[in-house]
Amino acid sequence: MKLQLRFFASLREGLGLSEELVSVPASVGTTAELRTWLMQRGEVWAQLLSPERSLRCAVNQHIAAENIALSDGDEVAFFPPVTGG
Repeated sequence: MKLQLRFFASLREGLGLSEELVSVPASVGTTAELRTWLMQRGEVWAQLLSPERSLRCAVNQHIAAENIALSDGDEVAFFPPVTGG
């Protein structure tokens, strides 16, 4: 399955990457599994995507729960929570 990934704010800065197209293994079927798979890319990825970090996820530009199923061609965005004032 191919996914378009997008990273925003501190994730984009920390990874030095704003977007990429990835092919994920069949074992990756949800946003939570995607996050875990991405963490295996190395120390920086593991730190920035750690479950201890509060991150939001959107699938096809809709805020998504961490266990939403993914489909081929989905756009998945990760970003820190946004506050305003």
